[in-house]
Amino acid sequence: MYSVEVRDRIMIAHSLPNPFFGPAQNLHGATYVVDVAFFREKLTEQNVVVDIGAALSVLGATLQPLAYQNLDVLPQFKGALTTTEFLCKYIFDRIAKAAASGALGEEGKTLARIRVTLSETDLARASYEGPIGG
Repeated sequence: MYSVEVRDRIMIAHSLPNPFFGPAQNLHGATYVVDVAFFREKLTEQNVVVDIGAALSVLGATLQPLAYQNLDVLPQFKGALTTTEFLCKYIFDRIAKAAASGALGEEGKTLARIRVTLSETDLARASYEGPIGG
């Protein structure tokens, strides 16, 4: 399986109001390194997985509404524990929708899988991976 991966960063604030999270129950900031990997079985006619420029553009557009925001006050996260794992799936859903709609070019519509990884530090990260239609 072939893959191409792009990267960006995002700074957010949030709280995780559940005793399970100890001190992270309180409002705190996080800077995530966001990696998105695109997979396909065979290269396209142009010998690529996906256009890297388009992938970077879609990733940037996906992250922009969250950048420098307190996730606790955004309506789409009302009542949600915005864990790193949760945010991986949230970003995945938007990238997969962009791929299916052609925002990554025609080759984006025929990708096999996408994986979104958020690294909290160099020691801890979480991922969500699935098919475009998943």
